[in-house]
Amino acid sequence: MTPLRFKRLAPVVLMLTAFGLGFGASAAAPLKILMLGTSLTQGYGLPPGTEIPAVLQAKLKATGVDARVINAGVSGDTSASGLSRLDWSLADRPDAAIVELGSNDALRGIPPAQTEKNLSAILAKLKAQHIPTLLLGMMAPRNLGPEYARAFDAMYPMLAAQYGALLYPFLLDGVALNPKLNQPDGMHPNAAGAKIIVDRILPSVMKLVAQIQKTHT
Repeated sequence: MTPLRFKRLAPVVLMLTAFGLGFGASAAAPLKILMLGTSLTQGYGLPPGTEIPAVLQAKLKATGVDARVINAGVSGDTSASGLSRLDWSLADRPDAAIVELGSNDALRGIPPAQTEKNLSAILAKLKAQHIPTLLLGMMAPRNLGPEYARAFDAMYPMLAAQYGALLYPFLLDGVALNPKLNQPDGMHPNAAGAKIIVDRILPSVMKLVAQIQKTHT
């Protein structure tokens, strides 16, 4: 290459390198993990930065995983509400999804068959778009009776198996009913409770990350 030609190309080379577009210098973008859920995901009553998605994002970064956890939690959302806004939530083209829905269905006494139908539609759409998914299970309040509880509790493992999703059986495991880990309402975790939840679901999330990396290779 002549010196004159090199001088003409040099600014272009520098520009491509600066924007990560040339010579193999592009940096991998952070993984995008959509967390679709209720007030438990949104972070009801928690100071900013202490909600589950934010704590999970920080924990992933500490383990060497560059990820952005998208907080798509809406207080009061039922499984039907989550389904109705799924397409909008997917507009950001996430690499994976964490689904946390159903708790408000149980609190309202919605028939488990209806909740199951909505969750099934959500998981089916995620699978059709080849989005690896982690389903966070819940447990029905026992005051709704044993028949309701059996049907509600059983739908999470059944749906996870049906759609090939990862499953964490009970999101509030180790936190539920512990006054030290919950806000005064007894239903929403405080900051300490949120940290425990993240610590407990992290191994499942790491499996989700492994699935993302597998699909990208």
